[in-house]
Amino acid sequence: PADTTEIKEWATSPSYYRKRTLLRILPTAVTVINILCISLAMLDIISASIAGGVFVSFVLFSTIFSKGITKLQTTYGEKLQILSTYADQILLTEQKEMHSHILQELKADLTSQNQTASQAVRQLSNRMNALDQRSNLLISTILNGLVFWELRQVMRIEKWKDIHASDLPRWIETIGEIDAYCSLATFAYNHPDYIYPTITAQSFHLQAEALGHPLMDHNKCVRNGIDIDKRPFFIIITGANMAGKSTYLRTVGVNYLLACIGAPVWAKQMKIYPARLVTSLRTSDSLTDNESYFFVELKRLKLIIDKLEAGEELFIILDEILKGTNSMDKQKGSFALIKQFMHMNANGIIATHDLLLGTLIDSFPLNIRNYCFEADITNNELTFSYQMRNGVAQNMNACFLMKKMGIAVIDEEE
Repeated sequence: PADTTEIKEWATSPSYYRKRTLLRILPTAVTVINILCISLAMLDIISASIAGGVFVSFVLFSTIFSKGITKLQTTYGEKLQILSTYADQILLTEQKEMHSHILQELKADLTSQNQTASQAVRQLSNRMNALDQRSNLLISTILNGLVFWELRQVMRIEKWKDIHASDLPRWIETIGEIDAYCSLATFAYNHPDYIYPTITAQSFHLQAEALGHPLMDHNKCVRNGIDIDKRPFFIIITGANMAGKSTYLRTVGVNYLLACIGAPVWAKQMKIYPARLVTSLRTSDSLTDNESYFFVELKRLKLIIDKLEAGEELFIILDEILKGTNSMDKQKGSFALIKQFMHMNANGIIATHDLLLGTLIDSFPLNIRNYCFEADITNNELTFSYQMRNGVAQNMNACFLMKKMGIAVIDEEE
């Protein structure tokens, strides 16, 4: 992003050298004077020392512009060279026969002044490469003394900018959009078993069967579904540590996002209403910003509330809300937050260790569903099915794991 911003700044900045008439004619004048002096010296009309003196004076005179040229080269040279790395991609796009209306429009955007974007970008790259030759002191000294070469090259680059300044920001955006489509196409090509979801106009609707996380081993991944068909509606998920709650949230979120951007999803079938996805997952404190974990989480929740109040349609995914405070505050705050979401007509999923949140279904029997991921203890061993079940979790594994690790846990009854 920083490179793109600086390239756009360069494109919109005024030309410094070409807009000055004296500087425009200076390289030509120097070249003519040198040719004249060399010719007269060869004809013995003037001495060679005079021609040499003229040459040396021009070399010294050219150093006046070196500082400004160096600044231009240092500030923008590397950024502009980035464009050259896209020249081949632009050329492929220009040569490709496009059938999609969107891709046809993007292809049309890569033209200007009867010149294609790939030709123009290569031209700029060649001119920047030529300017880089000034790092060779011997060559730059000879060329500057003869033809004011550095000044000439900078003005050639400025001429390119004057012609293509209005096109460059559009080309950058077009290249980025094509690159994004290439990434989506590659993702679809690499996952031929994925399906494209059905888009519905019913707000809100999210229904899927056998969702899997794209980054998990296909042979080991346990796939679960989801069904939300009204607004407001929240799914509350309880369960033990390591049972699969957070992975399920990520699975739903990743597939929902893929569906919204037009990519295939890992599911047997999926139907979605594309709302804006907002999550609060893995928030952390910040020493540099002097913000505690709890404050960072509150800011995130405030953002969600503000968007809902502004009338935005959201799909909300929260993992263990308000865990940065004590149990009583957390429980009271969680109840209040979910009730506020319900009154604001929101939709989403909340994962929590607080089993009492499961009682919210008594207040909203038609708009809340409880699901859980259980940890099963069999023959004194902890096992996980990673299969989502109806209801509130019954088994917790913290004390069991602590005992297995040799940490003494004394029951109150004892």
